[in-house]
Amino acid sequence: MSVQVIFESAAWYAQMCFVLAMVFAAVRLVRGPGAQDRVLALDALYVNGMLTLLMLGVRSTSTVYFDMALLIALFAFVGSMALTKFLLRGEVIEP
Repeated sequence: MSVQVIFESAAWYAQMCFVLAMVFAAVRLVRGPGAQDRVLALDALYVNGMLTLLMLGVRSTSTVYFDMALLIALFAFVGSMALTKFLLRGEVIEP
């Protein structure tokens, strides 16, 4: 077996594991007993989506996927901060 075949199969396996983790996070997002569980599931969904895009970028050697993963990381951070502020204070924008 060549190194390229081993790399392709390892990248495919890792990508499928990230997709499976996204499915589990989506289930927790829907069924979560509390708001905190749903926020953590959304963060896990963001991270696994970002890692899936990074694996697509590695497999296809295209830089577009890396740019999309960077945007997802940026929006995930802003969204997490807004949700955390909302859960702590009840409002996102202070008057």
